[in-house]
Amino acid sequence: MKKAFLSFALSVTAVAALAQPKLEQVYSDNTYQFTGVAISAKGRLFVTYPRWEGPYKYAVVEVMKDGSAKPFPDAAMNEWMPGQDGRNKWVCVQTAYIDDNDFLYIVDPAAPKLEKVVDVNQAAKVVKFNLQTNKVERVYNFPQTIDNHSYLNDIRVDTKKQVAYLTNSGTGGIVILDLTTGKSRQVLQNHRSVHPDPYVKFIIDGHELKKQGHPVKFQSDGIALTRDASYLYYKTISDKKLNRIKTSALLDTTLTGQQLAGAVEDLGNVAYTDGMEFDWKGNLYLGDPTTYELVQVGPNHQRRSWIKSADLIWPDTYAVSKDGYIYVTTSQINKQPAYNEGVNKRTQPYKVFKIKLP
Repeated sequence: MKKAFLSFALSVTAVAALAQPKLEQVYSDNTYQFTGVAISAKGRLFVTYPRWEGPYKYAVVEVMKDGSAKPFPDAAMNEWMPGQDGRNKWVCVQTAYIDDNDFLYIVDPAAPKLEKVVDVNQAAKVVKFNLQTNKVERVYNFPQTIDNHSYLNDIRVDTKKQVAYLTNSGTGGIVILDLTTGKSRQVLQNHRSVHPDPYVKFIIDGHELKKQGHPVKFQSDGIALTRDASYLYYKTISDKKLNRIKTSALLDTTLTGQQLAGAVEDLGNVAYTDGMEFDWKGNLYLGDPTTYELVQVGPNHQRRSWIKSADLIWPDTYAVSKDGYIYVTTSQINKQPAYNEGVNKRTQPYKVFKIKLP
């Protein structure tokens, strides 16, 4: 395991303080909890709703210009019920992502209520859409790559190599998907980088986050691909450690598990975060739910607090637009009844914000 970029440990005071950008609300929902967000080159906005505690209505919506939400691609695909075939319907969608060629990818881990995958071979899927036609371009499944306890979480796509990378936040691991052949494999599932530090307490609002009396430990979750696709950054939620690995190592099938583990770079403690994303200038953005804060890590690996706001209740997923904004959802996971002894502590709508990038 390599130790790299000790400059991550530099204090925020090493970076000149800049004026805090403005949060601009672009969508909200006072009833249904959402997690994912994606913005197309033409400004089409997509939001995803997981089938967790409920209430629940749609899995994927497109936000219209008047602020209303339309089920995507249609109502029928959003009407899965337990016991039904999950191949052609949304079962439990986690996130959305739009690649450099403006294709939309929807990740459906198909594990309602964060329990077992209903059908590993067919329901757990990534669906690629052509946004010119709103039609399905291809469906990718993961037989023999994941198991019933997996939860495909976030995705990034290298359009030149036609490869997608996904995190498995159920059991921990990085899934590599060949978009041409449809074949996939999972790596690093036994490496410390995809599992949270067991000695770190994940404390929000003065209390350790617990579920049914047990400390919550989130596996590999946030993922980000550098703009040249040379490095994949990833981390768990419930500790601050940030990791990266060269994509050339991930794509080298001749490497043993031990050799691949040796290619992982430990970038030190940066921040807690759920999702993360790079902007066009090479800045990495993370959202710390423990401090209600967005953190920016520059190309020179300098960390600074970018935005602090009481509205940033569990920053979840990010998307960068062609016109220079970063979009972020607030999923308020820490306010869910499951993490508060059955009490719903949410006090405001779930929101999508956009922020002008520097």
